[in-house]
Amino acid sequence: MSETATSPRPEPGTRLLFRWRKWDGGPHWVHECVYLGTDRWGDWFGQLPGWHSSRPGREFVPQHPNVTLVPPTGDYAYTHNAAPHRTRVYIDIAWDVTWRDGEPTGIDMDLDVVDREGQGVYIDDRDEWDEHRVAYGYPADVVATLDALATDLERRVTAQEAPFDPVTADLWLDRLAALGLGPSHR
Repeated sequence: MSETATSPRPEPGTRLLFRWRKWDGGPHWVHECVYLGTDRWGDWFGQLPGWHSSRPGREFVPQHPNVTLVPPTGDYAYTHNAAPHRTRVYIDIAWDVTWRDGEPTGIDMDLDVVDREGQGVYIDDRDEWDEHRVAYGYPADVVATLDALATDLERRVTAQEAPFDPVTADLWLDRLAALGLGPSHR
């Protein structure tokens, strides 16, 4: 994850909140999760069924476990949902994902790469991204960089390149299960 990639990480199994914000600093999503550890791809987080993800006016409670990878660059958050979830992969294109006060935070840029049963791999929200780009004042160079990243991630997910392959995700899903954590913690 960006700027503080060398800062100490919590112990695997540490429960925390992942706070996403909008470009203007306003709140967006807050995910209850657990820190799983780090590998060559970046930091891994897990979420169990019954844990909450919420944003103003909306709440999501997963029915299946998932794991999320944030690379050292902090420019996306790759989530792999355990079967039988219809959405195998959901990647939030991000900006400035860092550790602050011992918990992860970042800006959700409203552009996503999705692999959904029956629809395949595609870039979602491109039409809304144009609106948000204007409304939030995204800089043109950031837009170009993240648009190219989304296109590259779409290709890599389609090819199931590591770490976007089921084998890598299954290792982290197994680690999440081994922690034996229960329902919501906050």
